[in-house]
Amino acid sequence: QVQVVESGGGLVQPGGSLRLSCAASGLILSINAMGWYRQAPGRERELVAQISSGGTTNYADFVRGRYTISRDNAKNTVHLQMNNLKTGDAAVYYCNVDLVTHWGRRNDYWGQGTQVTVSS
Repeated sequence: QVQVVESGGGLVQPGGSLRLSCAASGLILSINAMGWYRQAPGRERELVAQISSGGTTNYADFVRGRYTISRDNAKNTVHLQMNNLKTGDAAVYYCNVDLVTHWGRRNDYWGQGTQVTVSS
């Protein structure tokens, strides 16, 4: 039994900032990595950023230094600080967790998504 819940989405103007959060809970033995993906209407879901439990990060090129991913392993939580948002950043942002349950199974779990709208 695993739950992945995102929060922090909303409406911002171009150039604004937003901080997304994602928390994983349940019968989790360990977490290998957590990441953020986004999907705009008519587009494929794409990787935004990911971070391993050891702190190794990987960012998509379109982030261009505007986003920062961080995590709190003790709380099974990951954050995405988004600065200088552009209209092209508007999408549903999904949290992905690569974890091992207490039953020893390794799987990917997805949150329900949080809407980010960038509009003037």
